[in-house]
Amino acid sequence: QAQLEESGGGPAQPGGSLRLSCVASVRTFSNYAMGWFRRAPGLEREFVAAISPAGGVTYYADSAKGRFTISKDIPENTMYLQMNSLKAEDTAVYYCSARNSAGSTAYDDDYGQGDWYGSWGQGTQVTVSS
Repeated sequence: QAQLEESGGGPAQPGGSLRLSCVASVRTFSNYAMGWFRRAPGLEREFVAAISPAGGVTYYADSAKGRFTISKDIPENTMYLQMNSLKAEDTAVYYCSARNSAGSTAYDDDYGQGDWYGSWGQGTQVTVSS
């Protein structure tokens, strides 16, 4: 499966911005649906955003809509999450995920389900505080 490496996390102030990156070591990046999930201490893992294999369709959790933007740079095998207007509740470890969707049908609801993805990065910490 895909080997994933996240980067870009760190401290931020409320209202600030961060851009997370996820590099996927795969042969054909355009075959992979990609997602961002996060887990705050003591809470369940939650969906943040996802993008279709070719990058044409994006999905966002309600908490991310209007603030976060997910994208894929296919030639560079990199997925990004641009996070603006950060809030304290965005504090979490953010995980990159991937699913090889070649030859299969993906439904909108699939993208928000963590168990649908086959590969995960090790996470990058985002801490939003004053």
